[in-house]
Amino acid sequence: MVDIVTPEKRSEMMAGISGKNTKPEIFVRQTLHRMGYRFRLHRKDLPGKPDIFLPRYRVAIFVQGCFWHGHGDCHLFRLPKTRVKFWEIKIFDNKERDARMRSELIQAGYRVLDIWECTIKGKTALDTGLLEKELNQFISNSHKNYHEIRGRDN
Repeated sequence: MVDIVTPEKRSEMMAGISGKNTKPEIFVRQTLHRMGYRFRLHRKDLPGKPDIFLPRYRVAIFVQGCFWHGHGDCHLFRLPKTRVKFWEIKIFDNKERDARMRSELIQAGYRVLDIWECTIKGKTALDTGLLEKELNQFISNSHKNYHEIRGRDN
């Protein structure tokens, strides 16, 4: 399929995608707040600058975009057909950095939760009650260092 916009316009559009305060991230923040949790945003002093940090529980939460972080068999991830090598390297590097930051946080005594975009939107989205249950289980279970919440059937 041929792109319907010029390469320059596509580049401008991709550059305009923000890494902070995305709709999925805001949704997770609203859900946590409604559940009674209080948190900090984008802590620069922690590895990877977690999207959400719950100091009381020492939990760092990353809301991962399925495309940008290469979420395997997810319906929201598809490698572009143009500049394939560039995108393979870009997404591979993102995944490597994610793993390194996760490891650094765990080594420093924090617990890490990855919430994938497909959990919140698309055909595999969890209903809010199930998402709240998953969040609560991880936050209150101090025996688990890492967990990820994925959409249904992922």
